Amino acid sequence: MPSDIDIAQSIVLSDIKYIASRLNLEEKDIITYGRHKAKLPLSLIDSEAIKRSKLILVSALSPTPAGEGKTTMSIGLTEGLNQLGKKTTVVLREPSLGPVFGIKGGATGGGYSQVLPMEDINLHFTGDFAAIEKAHNLLAALIDNNLQQKEGGLGIDPRTVLWKRVIDMNDRALRRTIVGLGGTSFGVPRETGFDITAASEIMAILCLSDNLQDLKERLGNIFIGFTYDKQPVYARDLKAQGAMAALMKDAILPNLVQTGEKNPAIIHGGPFANIAQGTNSVIATRMGMSLSDYVVTEAGFGFDLGAEKFFDIKCQSAGLSPKAVVLVATVRALKYHGGVPLKELHEPNAQAVEAGLSNLEKHIENISLFNVPAVVAINKFHKDTAEEIEVIKKNLSGRGVPIHVCEAWEKGGAGALDVGRSVIDIVENNDKPFTPLYDWEWPVEKKIETVATKIYGASAIDYTARAKADLRKIKKLGLEALPVCIAKTQKSLSDNPKLLGRPKDFVVTVREIEIAAGAGFLVPITGNIMRMPGLPSKPAAEQIDIDADGNISGLF
Repeated sequence: MPSDIDIAQSIVLSDIKYIASRLNLEEKDIITYGRHKAKLPLSLIDSEAIKRSKLILVSALSPTPAGEGKTTMSIGLTEGLNQLGKKTTVVLREPSLGPVFGIKGGATGGGYSQVLPMEDINLHFTGDFAAIEKAHNLLAALIDNNLQQKEGGLGIDPRTVLWKRVIDMNDRALRRTIVGLGGTSFGVPRETGFDITAASEIMAILCLSDNLQDLKERLGNIFIGFTYDKQPVYARDLKAQGAMAALMKDAILPNLVQTGEKNPAIIHGGPFANIAQGTNSVIATRMGMSLSDYVVTEAGFGFDLGAEKFFDIKCQSAGLSPKAVVLVATVRALKYHGGVPLKELHEPNAQAVEAGLSNLEKHIENISLFNVPAVVAINKFHKDTAEEIEVIKKNLSGRGVPIHVCEAWEKGGAGALDVGRSVIDIVENNDKPFTPLYDWEWPVEKKIETVATKIYGASAIDYTARAKADLRKIKKLGLEALPVCIAKTQKSLSDNPKLLGRPKDFVVTVREIEIAAGAGFLVPITGNIMRMPGLPSKPAAEQIDIDADGNISGLF
């Protein structure tokens, strides 16, 4: 089997104007970025068309470190649905350069289920991440400049400022830094650091905004810290929101590209799924639904993280009602949750598959809490055995959930037809709106408890002294009615990455609660959440190259 980049480069791309025509758009309706990329103006969003369109979410069981192929599944399902006669667009997140040059690689699918041009999408794309980075760092510069001013400053207490800088790269040396050294003319010395751009609150804001005006208002609502006399300070107090929004005037427009089978793909935004909502932008989803009968999208990590936030934050905020969930399962992930070490996952082990099914079963139960029907798609890898796959089918056969093997990586849309037929059958006969897990107006503690006990399976919640102080601060600021975006490990249903399978009788510890007032949610922190990854001992960057003709190699 050729590599992903070899397959991508073997496909002759269609002009983006042709891809636009698949959405009944003319050249005048799009803003082209060369021959194979375009921006879509927000004027194309049609609220009446959105009501008729069918939204399908692709999620997964708790993943292995390599991921279980949600993006590949989303693209393959889109190809399959188009083959079955449904006008379908896939709507995805943009890749971050950190993983591209680190360990995980790109995020454009794989095999014969990819979005193209693969190299462009994985490397810079249309500059959206750069615009977010600049807007974020502009606010950081304005904060430090205000600290420097003896007259006209806001009197910000630098000890309360949590706003760091960002860069779209894995760089552990920047996690903790000191700024302002060198004397009085160089600024006020203080400890700070860098996060990766995907972890920026501005990324989350972009992906929840309705339009440019809403974006600007949300940027102004970013909470910065307190003054020395304990008054809250927001970005609007620094008059920062106008310039920040100006930097993002193009970044707010979703990007149109194509799949390997010449179907439309809209790619926009890329927030983390543990500290943010982990889904593409509301604007991109609405755009896809305005222009297509079906939209396939995905949410980061397992259902307990990205999908829960997709439903409880994004869908409630944007008024979206998904019609089905495709839950991706892999033999290797089930063996992992059955106790098999990572280095042995390639070895056949039907007993371990059966032992790990409790994790998958919990995710299926979680989907039902939202009143949305599910399809289980077994993302087949070439080393999976018939016995291992049969174990999954046999154990889940009585649950009333369709189960299909998907071979989209190897066969493209043809490998996802069975999954596609089940999706069509479900969404064409499902007119029930999804049910959120909680009401935003509930007390913060009740919202946290609801997610932790119902989705994770926790028996109780424990709050540190700092988290209790944060609850008091949230109440004082009048932000109790915001939804909760719980940050926890993706490796386990619990907050302990070592508890695999379906842990029970565990206590979730909330260490602190961050305020993302601009994005419009609170972030209860459980465990240690990494916002600036480091590079591995052998970074993927070492194998990426470009020849004299501009041909890139080594991406995966």
